Amino acid sequence: MVNPRGQFKHAPRSSLVSFVNRGDLVIANDAATLPASLQGTHWPTGSRIEVRLAGRRSLATHEVNEISAILFGDGDFHTRTEDRPAPPLVHPGDRLELGPLTATVEQILGHPRLILIHFAGSADSIWAGLARHGRPIQYAHVPQPLALWDVWTPIAGPPVAFEPPSAGFALEWRMLAEMRALGVNFATITHAAGISSTGDAELDRRLPFDEAYRIPDSTARAIRRAKAQGSRVIAIGTTVVRALEHAGGEPGDGLATQRLGPLTPLRIVDAILSGAHEPGSTCCFYGKQLES
Repeated sequence: MVNPRGQFKHAPRSSLVSFVNRGDLVIANDAATLPASLQGTHWPTGSRIEVRLAGRRSLATHEVNEISAILFGDGDFHTRTEDRPAPPLVHPGDRLELGPLTATVEQILGHPRLILIHFAGSADSIWAGLARHGRPIQYAHVPQPLALWDVWTPIAGPPVAFEPPSAGFALEWRMLAEMRALGVNFATITHAAGISSTGDAELDRRLPFDEAYRIPDSTARAIRRAKAQGSRVIAIGTTVVRALEHAGGEPGDGLATQRLGPLTPLRIVDAILSGAHEPGSTCCFYGKQLES
C-alpha cells in the first residue's frame, strides 16, 4: 500500500478487505481474455508469422471483422518478445492465412508491424475461428503454454480483452463476500484490456492503444451514490481507471484514448489497486484515505 504521503506498507493480497471501508464502491473489469495470438502465413511471401490482435473500436459482438494487430516473425512465446525476428514487410491488400481464418491487410498504422486487418466471413465464423485456432498471448517468462482459462480472472465475463486485466486476479469470491458483509459495494465495467508489450521500443511508446469499454447503467448509478455520500470509488486496475475517467463515470460504450500518468487529474477514482502478484506476495494499493 502507498498512502497519499508516499509511505509504503506491505501486506498480503488476502488482506485487501482490511483496506476498504463501509460504503466504499469497488469496481473491477469483468472482461474475459480472448485467444488473441494467431499463427499463420503471409502471402505473397509465404513467410510464417504470428499475429497478435491488439484493438477493436467497439465491444459489439457483431463488429469483429476489423481489428488492429501486431505482427511478429516466425516463432512463438518461448522466445523473448524483444528477441523475436521481424515479420515480412506487409502492404495493404496482402493476405494472411491464420488457420481457419483469412484476413486482408487494410492499413499500415504508422509502423510496419502495426496493421489494421479485415477478417473475411461472418461474425460467427470469426469467433469460431478464434476459438479453434487462437491461443492466449503470453511471454517467455512462463515456459508452459497457457490455457485460455489461465488468463481469465475470477469474475471474467464478456470475451473482449486481448490480455488479462491482471489486477482482477487479486479478487476472490470469498473476498467479495467479505466485502459485502462489511457494507462495501461492488460493481463492474467491461474494458478491452490491450497488449502490454510489442518487443519494439518505438511501438511500446505508443502503448496503451485505444481501448473500447462499456459502463453499465447500474455501475454509473453506484458511482453517483458513492460520490453523494462521500464514499470512495476504488478501481481494481488501471483499465477501470482509464474507462471511468474517460467517460466521467457516465454509462454507455466508449473508446478510451487518453493515457494515465502521475499528473493525470482523477475526477471519479479515489484509490487504485494496481497489479496482481503471486499468492503470499504483496500488492500495491494507491489512492487517498487508505487507512481503514
